[in-house]
Amino acid sequence: MQFKTPQFIDIEDKIFGPLTFKQFAYLAGGAGLFYLSFRLLPLILGLVVGPAFAALALALAFVKYNEKPFIHTLQASFKFYTSSRLYLWRKVPKKAEPTTMSIPQAPRGNIRDTLQKSKLR
Repeated sequence: MQFKTPQFIDIEDKIFGPLTFKQFAYLAGGAGLFYLSFRLLPLILGLVVGPAFAALALALAFVKYNEKPFIHTLQASFKFYTSSRLYLWRKVPKKAEPTTMSIPQAPRGNIRDTLQKSKLR
């Protein structure tokens, strides 16, 4: 019996023309924020914030860094800057476990007492 192995499972499906669903969602969200920034904010502030939203949306949709989507880089940098970066090494001594084995002790005395003349020949 033969089975067909799926291929190209890491490639997302194109749903909206040449765009995947994620790309379309990023671009639609960026366009909405761009529109709202000009509609709700004063013109000077809208000219600063609107293009920033558009650039972020374009980067999220199309930029890849080290063959990974830009969102992974953005998440990693956010986690890096918000987490603690103080690393201390403290040696934790191991607790000695009691042993139940008894060590045989050598007889106390001089080695010359244990040797006999017959063993020396």
